[in-house]
Amino acid sequence: MTIFSKIIAGEIPAHKVAETDDFLAFLDISPLAEGHVLVIPKKEVDYIFDLDDTTYNELQIFTKIVAIGVKKAIPCKKVGVAVIGLEVPHAHIHLIPMNRVDDMNFARPKLSPSQEELTATAEKIREALKVVTNEE
Repeated sequence: MTIFSKIIAGEIPAHKVAETDDFLAFLDISPLAEGHVLVIPKKEVDYIFDLDDTTYNELQIFTKIVAIGVKKAIPCKKVGVAVIGLEVPHAHIHLIPMNRVDDMNFARPKLSPSQEELTATAEKIREALKVVTNEE
């Protein structure tokens, strides 16, 4: 069972920003930038391209919605998308608010936000997503 499956099961806490029956988006606890979100399918599959077509396509649509919310909540030029897949053997997509190309450099030092900062960032993104999805 991966760390992401433990988050899905509620065994490990996470700063969730969006969730459906099939997908979950939560803050990276060692982000490259404020608002760095991980988007995952709840189905545990190691490699993103091993997902069945339906799950893959639905994951991309869910990711797009979350990215729009992140951009509304966090001041940035764009939200970058990365699939690395080496850190955790559970398919995931990184959404990273960026103002320059270097903001997506995974070799640079990560931020160390406090739990309070993560909670506040997650709340900003959740509020922005309410607007995006017309759930006010």
